[in-house]
Amino acid sequence: MINVLIVDDHPAVGEGTKAMIDQEEDMRADVLSDVEEVIGNLKEEVYAIYLIDLYMPKVNGVELTKMILQVNPDAKILIYTGFDLVSHYNLLIEAGISGFMSKTATQEQLITGIRCALREEVVIPLHLLKQLRRVNAGPSTSEGEQSLGDIILSSKEQQILDEVSKGLTNNAIAINLSMSQRTIEYHLTKIFTKLGVGSRTEALLKAREYGLLSMQLMDT
Repeated sequence: MINVLIVDDHPAVGEGTKAMIDQEEDMRADVLSDVEEVIGNLKEEVYAIYLIDLYMPKVNGVELTKMILQVNPDAKILIYTGFDLVSHYNLLIEAGISGFMSKTATQEQLITGIRCALREEVVIPLHLLKQLRRVNAGPSTSEGEQSLGDIILSSKEQQILDEVSKGLTNNAIAINLSMSQRTIEYHLTKIFTKLGVGSRTEALLKAREYGLLSMQLMDT
C-alpha cells in the first residue's frame, strides 16, 4: 500500500485531494492541516509520498520539506500549490523536493505525478517548464550577485505583481485583494527592491523577461 500524506491548511483542498487518491486500489491518503502536528508525528508515521502546500502559516513548505527529509531521507515530497513556482524553483530543488503538483491537476495528473515520484522520475507542468526556460535564458550575473531566478516573492507579492500587470491602480488592487492601500504600497516597495527597479514599468519589464508573472498574464 502506498501511503500518502497531504499537508494543506485548507481542509476542503486536502479532503478533495484525499478523495481522488483513495480511489486507487493501492493508495491510501491522510490529511493534516496543522504543520505542528505533522512535525510531531514525523518519527511515528512514515509515508511514501508527501504532498505539501507551499504557503502555510507557521512553517512554509520549504522548511517542512527539510524537516521531513532530516527524519526520513528517502521520503518523496511533492510541492502542492496553486501558485506559479518559477521564482521559488532553485530554493525548492535545493531543499530536496521530488517534484511539483498543481492544485488544479486532474485525478489522472495527480496519480501520475505520485507514481513518477516513486520511480524517482519528475513530471514538470508545461507552463512551469516554459517559465524556467525564460529564467535560464536570462543574462548571467557576476559571482556573488543574486540572479532573478533566485528571487523569492511571497504569495502576496506575487498576487500584487500580477494585479499591477493588469494596469490596476493601488486603490483598485487594494479592493481586489482585500488589503489597505498602505499595505499594497509597502509590498510594492519590497517588490521593487527585490527586482532592483524604481517603477512599475521597470518591474513589469523585468518580471516578464524572467518569467515572474502568471503565464496567462504573460501571454496577453
